Amino acid sequence: MPGCCGCCSALRPRYKRLVDNIFPVNPEDGLVKSNMEKLTFYSLSSPDKLDRIGEYLYQKATKDINRKRYKLAEIAMEAMDLLLQACHAQTTLNLFVESFLRMVQKLLEDSNPNLKIMATNSFVKFANINEDTPSYHRRYDFFISKFSSMCHSDSHDLRDSLRLAGIKGLQGVIRKTVSDDLVENIWEAQHMEKIVPSLLFNMQSGDLTPVEDATNVTPPVLAEEVLRELVGRASFGHIRSVLKPLLTHLDRHELWVPNTFAIHTFRIVMISIQPQYSYTVVETLMQHLDSNFKSSPKTRTSLAVVLSKIIAIAAGESVGPSALDIINNLLTHLRTSVSTTTEITPEESQYQEALINALGEFANHHPDYQKIEIMLFIMNTVPDLSKKSKSDQMLQNILLKSLLKVGNQYSTVSFEKAFPASFLQPLLRMARAPHDPTRIIVMQIFQALLDRHQNEKVLSTVSVKPYPALSQEPPSRSDIIFTHKYGANIMQALIDSMALSDRVDALTSSYNTAALLIVEMSCSETVQEFLLFILGIQQVASTVETLGAVHRCNLHSIAIALLVLISRVSGINNLLEYAQKIIEARREEAIYYLPPLLEPKKVVTKNLNLALPHLAIDKLALGECLQNAGMDAQRLNTGAPYTLNQTDNPGHRHSWVESVSNHMTQRNSSADLTLYNGDVDSVNSSPGVCKKALSPEYNFDAMKRTLAEPTESAKREQRERQMQIVRTFREGEFDELIRRTEPKHDLIQNRLNELFNSLAVERQITQSDSKTAQMQTTNEKPVYETKFPELFYY
Repeated sequence: MPGCCGCCSALRPRYKRLVDNIFPVNPEDGLVKSNMEKLTFYSLSSPDKLDRIGEYLYQKATKDINRKRYKLAEIAMEAMDLLLQACHAQTTLNLFVESFLRMVQKLLEDSNPNLKIMATNSFVKFANINEDTPSYHRRYDFFISKFSSMCHSDSHDLRDSLRLAGIKGLQGVIRKTVSDDLVENIWEAQHMEKIVPSLLFNMQSGDLTPVEDATNVTPPVLAEEVLRELVGRASFGHIRSVLKPLLTHLDRHELWVPNTFAIHTFRIVMISIQPQYSYTVVETLMQHLDSNFKSSPKTRTSLAVVLSKIIAIAAGESVGPSALDIINNLLTHLRTSVSTTTEITPEESQYQEALINALGEFANHHPDYQKIEIMLFIMNTVPDLSKKSKSDQMLQNILLKSLLKVGNQYSTVSFEKAFPASFLQPLLRMARAPHDPTRIIVMQIFQALLDRHQNEKVLSTVSVKPYPALSQEPPSRSDIIFTHKYGANIMQALIDSMALSDRVDALTSSYNTAALLIVEMSCSETVQEFLLFILGIQQVASTVETLGAVHRCNLHSIAIALLVLISRVSGINNLLEYAQKIIEARREEAIYYLPPLLEPKKVVTKNLNLALPHLAIDKLALGECLQNAGMDAQRLNTGAPYTLNQTDNPGHRHSWVESVSNHMTQRNSSADLTLYNGDVDSVNSSPGVCKKALSPEYNFDAMKRTLAEPTESAKREQRERQMQIVRTFREGEFDELIRRTEPKHDLIQNRLNELFNSLAVERQITQSDSKTAQMQTTNEKPVYETKFPELFYY
């Protein structure tokens, strides 16, 4: 019998004998290395036998597994691994791989955890091999399902090992299928619904802090790594296939509240995804927020917070329409929140704040020119003031808060760019809103855009004391032009805003805006306009009787505080001394005319005496202060203070140059006023003043006349002389004016007498006419002897 067996074994194929020889007599001894080398050499020498070797190894392993001889099955798996590594370049590898995968599947199907771990490791080795020839019929459905189930293992002994093996197996499937377009499409929903939740399940079971020790790999760390790889390999058409099961997992396991894990997961997605596809993540999350509009406010708030945390990453890749599309979606959610709730609860308010923060974070990562576009876009969505319902007021406040959030991220360089007309005009209309919170938000928007030197907190309190931490620099030429063009409109809106409410917070906010306007734009060319603005505040406080007594006192306090501020900012000591005199007088007689502002409910109005005109700011005194400081005061002397409800001109308030010019052309005096012309402003760039046009005849004489025009110094002297004449005839006494004009009147009378005498001589030559003339003159006084009345000369 032994001889017969030996004879039969010799008749067996050589590859089978070589395979049999790798197995030891005692399974505990492990693989016979010398015989394994012979088998490997035979496989390389006869690659056509490779598929048969694989099939035979699979059959032996199957028998061993069925008989619970796990050591021999492990040896067979080890031999398959070695053959795969050695023969991966062979063209016949595909047939061997089929046996290899069947072997791996057989081990995974067994209940022995060690076999599962070994099979997974073998599959990972296979996944790292780059095959030269593609396989059209290979499928990985079983492996995806099995590895996913291993990720959820609850075995107490080898739980982490099995979960690690499952995650590694999924990583191997991803690497093997993503790189090969001819194999099964792993991005299908049936596969992603198994892979993504398995990874998230392991991620949420661990600590979210990064692990510094890379050698100690845990299931959460490895799952995060695989998720990064999966997202990084996703193309534009496949990224939604990953996000949908991710969102579903967060919903089913209620992982939005608290949202720590959700934020961590989406940050991983945003960092790992290809930058050009990051907008898709934001869009998908917004759509998910749409579908959860009936969820609890806490859930929606958490979703919005997650959005605010990741939206900044997508902002860098969003330009043009995509940026405005995200802004529009956020505003739509805000409008939906306001329209679906009759009363804002604290939870709903947190949701709205989260959306506003998301909008601000998104805008913060855009260049300034896009921030202006975003602010203009938001401004155009704010309901008009004509809509006075409660929901419209709530929506106005919410949208203006969004605008404020963007404005806080904007770095103002030029006011002309920060306040384009299409943005400034609706903002000024909202500054006159009857709703106090709305006006306060508008003032905060102005403060955010006006404050270039971080003075907003310094000027947040109404005070006549100096502000030691105030920072300023002279305005640029473009800022001065902007002030000439739109400064009057802004100051007019501020006066109207101050008169609408006696609330201290509203008045303080308006003062803060006015103070920032003065600090940022004050110079010798604008100081007169600001003084008229201060006089306008005082005039409203003095003349508008519909305002409450406390309200009027507070306006007087704001006026004197602004006067002190502009005196210090412009460095006009005469003006500051005058303001200090008024302050001292008010401290003695009417302390309620000075800051701090009075609370209407805490003051007895009977004790407030408002008939104190001697404590008011005097316009003529302000003009004298400017003149004593060597500054022009014509605009202040001739202009009228601001009043309530003046119509906004899209361009600018009526120019003081035009007003003086028109007034002087109407007065036709024989004095030196005839020398006055309307071109008294050398600022060619000032709105409303045109440059002197050249002669239409472009010949040599015309050009010579143009070049021979007076110099700037001569023009300046002429203007000073003209302004002195204007002041004299407006402020001088009547007798003094008559005295100054008498010599010229006598000269005119003497000239008339000479003319009439010469006419009389001519009449005497003609006798027929002389008698008639004598008869007429005997009864009447000669015309040439009649003195012109002095009043006529004036």
